[in-house]
Amino acid sequence: MAEAQATSGAQASTYSARTAWARNLAAPVRDFLSTETGSAVVLLAAAVVALVWANSPWRDSYETVWSTKLSITLGGGGVSADLRQWVNEGLMTFFFLVVGLEAKRELDVGELRERSRLAIPVLAAAGGMAVPVAIYLALNAGGPGAHGWGAAMSTDTAFALGALALLTPRGATRLRVFLLTLAVVDDLGALAVIATAYTTHVSLPALAAAVGLFGVLLGLRYAPAGRRPLSLVVGVALWVAMFKSGIDPVIAGLAVGLVTSAYPPSREDLERATALTRSFREQPTPELARSAQQGVLAAVSPNERLQYSLHPWTSYVVVPLFALANAGTHVTGGLLGNAVTSPITLGILFGYVVGKPVGILSASWLATRRRLHGVRPTLSWPTLAGGGAVAGIGFTVSLLISSLAFHGERLAEAKLGVLAAAIVAPLVARGVFAVGRRLPSSVRARQLAGTAEDILDLSDDVDPARDHVRGAHDALVTLVEYGDFECPYCGRAESVVRELLASFDDELRYVWRHLPLNDVHPEAQLAAEATEAAAAQGAFWELYDALLAHQGTLTPLELRRHAEDLHLDVERYWQELRHHEHAPRVAEDVASADASGVSGTPTFFINGRRHHGAYDVDTLTIAVRAARRRAGLVSSA
Repeated sequence: MAEAQATSGAQASTYSARTAWARNLAAPVRDFLSTETGSAVVLLAAAVVALVWANSPWRDSYETVWSTKLSITLGGGGVSADLRQWVNEGLMTFFFLVVGLEAKRELDVGELRERSRLAIPVLAAAGGMAVPVAIYLALNAGGPGAHGWGAAMSTDTAFALGALALLTPRGATRLRVFLLTLAVVDDLGALAVIATAYTTHVSLPALAAAVGLFGVLLGLRYAPAGRRPLSLVVGVALWVAMFKSGIDPVIAGLAVGLVTSAYPPSREDLERATALTRSFREQPTPELARSAQQGVLAAVSPNERLQYSLHPWTSYVVVPLFALANAGTHVTGGLLGNAVTSPITLGILFGYVVGKPVGILSASWLATRRRLHGVRPTLSWPTLAGGGAVAGIGFTVSLLISSLAFHGERLAEAKLGVLAAAIVAPLVARGVFAVGRRLPSSVRARQLAGTAEDILDLSDDVDPARDHVRGAHDALVTLVEYGDFECPYCGRAESVVRELLASFDDELRYVWRHLPLNDVHPEAQLAAEATEAAAAQGAFWELYDALLAHQGTLTPLELRRHAEDLHLDVERYWQELRHHEHAPRVAEDVASADASGVSGTPTFFINGRRHHGAYDVDTLTIAVRAARRRAGLVSSA
């Protein structure tokens, strides 16, 4: 199960691998997963509070509070619903918006940008929905609970990722992305089921208005100014139209998220933001302040800006509120006795605990068949089995559908089935992962060799004849850094790299590539050319060490002094600098950075994969170990 230990997602806080422009705005998959797994604890606490409240001496107040009506009227129209409905259909819209945003981010710039890799998680999600529903219907066919088949189909993203964080190493990125993709497809399927099977009346005029407003929302992406307030107004109107149509309005959130584009910040946008900020510094007027603010925001995609704003709220407020409003069930001896034999409870429990892993594995197997033009899996089969068991945790959407399908005692039985599955599924997953870890290394190596190669983010392969390489040239792991000699974060990272090279000895090689950020570091370009002039005399690493150790002394005179201290041919060195003879060599590195989607420093690549997140010693050590383990297993297979 070595790919379950792929590149690290550890949340160390010493340094950040993002530029000063985007460090607090970008929301790569590791940030998403971190928030989801952290919120699982809050979600669990909310569910426990709901159960305690519903079984306390004040249990009557539980239903009283959540059935309280709240109306918002404007003129002759308005929206009226109880508090539970406001949570389920109002606040949960933001939850599904964030899910859609992350799915779109993965499609645009993440693991799923290679579209062929969508096949397995999409088909696995379909199988993971179909088999549980079949099990549920087998137990409930012709009975009063048959209408609740949708309650047995959808994985809970927060709980599943939270359980995965406890059951697997911190670097199980491939498995987490697979599970995230599967959960998104699950949610799409569940919302489609809600819109069709659990919607009794549809108002066509309201639905047409919702479609029109969605089109307006798409068109606002091209508006030259004022998009944000207008989009907010149109978004609210879209939600109201969906609410009035009779279709669950949470679908609007998912739809908006799936059309909100994601892209890495370009160097041009970052340089424009720098120019606007410099103009404001020179003339601090309100107009230039607004221009600078808009320039900085425009450099980051709307997808990531929305995620940064909404995701903590949905994870730590909205979903726990949903659990508080829906998980409360008054448990009695009679209810437990009925639930043990209830086809509703057993259908949901076995649908999740048995149907999910069986459906996911079966559909994944079909998706990899050569006769069906299948693709290589990204995960080994033992790891996929563990992931399928984790996917058997259903909570949020399952409770949502249960509340639509049932009332009274049947709803209570359904809730018990959901809660039981959320307890049993992680225990099953733990057993599956434990078995996988005990497989012989030769078996694990063969399994890993059958998986798809990593998608390489680094555009230009390392060329020892051209690149500056430290460490053994035949090392299993290659760490590439795009850096800037004037960047303080690169200076701090240098000690981390030095420690890594000492720790991994001949198993790691380090490559430096130039990315001088000329708009913010005016002396970086000449410093990069100086190291190339030193390289022409066989002293690249000596000057590299000197410049990063003395980042405040990069003026031309100081560069000359460094050359004298290293006993270089100073006249030759100085002549090459004056005529910028090595500028084309630096430009080649900058071009490769642009082709690799790099816009800031320092940016690291480990065996061709971009490293996101922190770059302190502990985090990079975990990432390098995972890359070494995978490379070693592949080479021995």
